[in-house]
Amino acid sequence: MSDQKHPLWYRVNSALLPEFEGKKVRLPCKPIKQTANGWIVQAPDGGEVNVTFFQDQLRADSFFEVFGNVVNGTTVKMLKASDLENDLDMTLVDDAIKLMHDQRFRGIFSP
Repeated sequence: MSDQKHPLWYRVNSALLPEFEGKKVRLPCKPIKQTANGWIVQAPDGGEVNVTFFQDQLRADSFFEVFGNVVNGTTVKMLKASDLENDLDMTLVDDAIKLMHDQRFRGIFSP
């Protein structure tokens, strides 16, 4: 299986963004404030991330998973988003993300 046919979308928090610059990621988040270019969102670890997009797809009353490209350590360019409803334990999500990136469990969460 080649990465071109099945590209990986790494699930990340704000602390991991600098490691994934130029890569596709999945960022679970809660929109905080709309800006001229998108939204400032709160990542599972409590950090704030700028999400840029072409359409107004996010709402402040729900959690989302943003699929996009990491522009830099604080910005993701959204390609699409998935609504995660309005009842999500972000602490639990962050704990899961940390486990996914822990070297001890790399074989469980990586292909």
